[in-house]
This record gives sequence, C-alpha cells and structure tokens, in this order.
Amino acid sequence: MTETAVNTVANTPSSFTINRPLGTPLGKHPTRVLFLGSGELGKEVTIELMRLGAWVCAADSYAGAPAQQVAHEYRVLDMANAAELQTLFDDVKPDIIVPEVEAIATDVLAGAAAAGAQVVPSAEIAAICMDRERLRVLAHEELGLPTTPYRFAGSLEELRAGAVEVGYPCVVKPVMSSSGHGQSVVRSADAIDAAWVEAQEGRRAADEGDVSRVIVEALAPLERELTVLTVSSSAGIVTCAPIGQRQESGDYRESWQPATSSEAVLAQAQLIARGAVEGLVARARQAGETGWGVFGVELFVLTDGSVLFNEVSPRPHDTGMVTMASQRLSEFALHARAILGLPITTDHVALTLPDDAVAASHAIVVAGDGEAEFTNLAGALAEPGTDLRIFAKPEVHGHRRMAVALAIGSDEANARAKAGNVAEALEITVR
Repeated sequence: MTETAVNTVANTPSSFTINRPLGTPLGKHPTRVLFLGSGELGKEVTIELMRLGAWVCAADSYAGAPAQQVAHEYRVLDMANAAELQTLFDDVKPDIIVPEVEAIATDVLAGAAAAGAQVVPSAEIAAICMDRERLRVLAHEELGLPTTPYRFAGSLEELRAGAVEVGYPCVVKPVMSSSGHGQSVVRSADAIDAAWVEAQEGRRAADEGDVSRVIVEALAPLERELTVLTVSSSAGIVTCAPIGQRQESGDYRESWQPATSSEAVLAQAQLIARGAVEGLVARARQAGETGWGVFGVELFVLTDGSVLFNEVSPRPHDTGMVTMASQRLSEFALHARAILGLPITTDHVALTLPDDAVAASHAIVVAGDGEAEFTNLAGALAEPGTDLRIFAKPEVHGHRRMAVALAIGSDEANARAKAGNVAEALEITVR
C-alpha cells in the first residue's frame, strides 16, 4: 500500500450523517450512550460526553467502577453472558454502545447493531480486534501490513510445529486475550509445552473451559514500541503524534509524546496505523456501521529501523493517557466527539507543547489488599508542569493500576523523570 493511497482514504469524509440531539440528558429526547466496561479510560470519555450534553449509563462487572461514579446511571452484570447483556440493552435502549472491555457477548452486540444501535467503532471491528487471529489475517494477509513471522495453532502439536517454522526465540499468545495474560517468551523447544499451558490457564476467560487457539510469532529484535492514536470520524481518518512507551509483563507503565524516533520511523508508523484503521473502517462500512472512534495502533520498531504492525485496540489506549497533558484534545475528548458524529481534523489532534518539550505519563500501580488512600498530593505536585489523575477504584487486591502521573519536561528524559517523581512522592496506604 502506497502512502498516497493511504492518505487519499484518510482524507475522505464519511458518507454517514448523524446529527444527534444533545444538551438535555435528563429531558425527553436525550442521546443515550451505554458503556460496556467502566474503568479509568471509560471514566474520562464519560466526562467528555457529559460535557457535550449526552446521557451516559456505565456498566461493569462490579459496582463502584470509575466511570460508574460519574455517569447518570450504572448497571452491574456479566457482559459475557448473552442473556444478561440483552436484558441490559432492552432496559437502557442506548443510541450508542461503547465497548471498553474484551469480555462481551459479541453476538448480542452484533444484534444490537443490526437493530439500529451505533456500536463504537462497530460490532464487526470489536469482534475482529478481540481475536488476534482475525486481526493478523486482516492486517498482514489482506492489507499487506508488515508483521513478524507467525503461525496459528489449535493444539500442542500444532504449536510445536509452528514454533519450528517461525524459529526460536518466539512469543506464544492466546488469540482471545489481552494485556499480556497467558503470554510467554519461548527461547527453546524445551519450553514450548509450558507456553501452551500458560496460554490456556493464564488467559482471560480461562475458566470457560474451552481450548484457546494461540498465535506463535518470531521474537523480533525490538528497539522500542510505539502507539499511534488514530481517529476515524465523519471527516475521515487522522493520526496523532506517535507515543513512546515502556511496558512490564505486557502492561503499560510509562508513555511519552512525541516519541523520540527519526522522522522516517515516525512517518512509517503513522502510515501503517492509517492503513490498519482504514481496513477496519472499510469492514464497518460494508456492514452499514460508522467505524467512528479512536483506535490505539500498537507498533514495533526494530533495531534496523523497520516498523511492524502488532495489534490495535478499537478504543482509547492506556498509553494515550499522556494526551491529557500533550494535545489540544485528549484521546478521550477525540473519542467522544468522533462517536457523536463530529468531525476530527489534524487541528484537533495538534500538540500544545512548547517547542522541543515532551509530555510523559507514569502509571501508579498499587499493591495490597483493601482500599487505597492517597496523601501528600501537595508534595507530589509541587514541581511545575506536573499533574495527577486518581482513578478512584474502590479496592485493590494484589496489584492494580490506581492512578497516573503526568508531566511536561524539556525533553523525554526530563518529562519521564518528573512524572516518576510525582509517583514516588505520593504516600499510598492500603487498608
């Protein structure tokens, strides 16, 4: 796919025209938005939607989730249970459904879209992005995007054969999981059996009892990872400045924007991101859906400077929390506007940082068993150019991301250090 072709599609406005009534969320004809999943990302999007006058209901598997605390109404249910999810849809009668988690009964979601609800970005996209096999086939085999060598396996024997084909070291992941759950790095054939067990037992929804297919892919000589937030709206597709990131065990720990890479690498990253989202949105349009919203496209930058597609999240991305400090509109504001049918252009995704400055975010992960209480905020935020978001999750059991520190610095190292200092200065008690 050439850059010219991608940019042509990226600048093509949507054929959909939706002019939803806003401003009377408690009135007779509100625009009703239902969140499936109510974590910290959904909380920020909920706030942005309420600023624009939408009515919001936040659903999750437990009460007191972050978005539930700020929504007009909330519900508690097992969203992977088809009957419970259908009952929720019948009760709320949403105009817009926003999936924020993977564990959702996708058949019921597709039924809601067929009945006229706007699923964000679409029921088809949500199903594809939940399934690493469907997503990789679309990205590499249909759209021609560069990826690591890979094979799929439905049994231990197939996994052994696939690992030989892609070579060691390799990475084994369940096709239907996320955030590093069930993932293993395998450096020799002796460890492949253990990787199969981890993929089955460590994945999300492991208690459902079925056998998960897995993807085995070559472990690329990785230099860094990037996220490119890509927005599909009624005005077409635009990309934000690439975001650098650091992960631990598959979970985000730090991010910074703009990423510090060569102009060629950043341009290639944005090109691949646009290509991935273009392909997904085309699928949505074929099904009569909008495909609108923010996509977090994850990319690998190799030691030779080449850029590979990894995965895409059909919603705001963890690493994109840095946009609360870096952009004119955060990824949450962009998501809210896009799903309501408002146009998003390059001006909306512009950075608002001083020349050569960098913004950074630092995830605050709390360990313990009980309620997490934060003190010494005054000391933590004493340095200019720093900020903090406490997610207000009701409890932590084990390890849980409970807040994020934000900072603007003179360069990447300075911004990351300032955000880390905020996290370090906080006094957190779990009891």
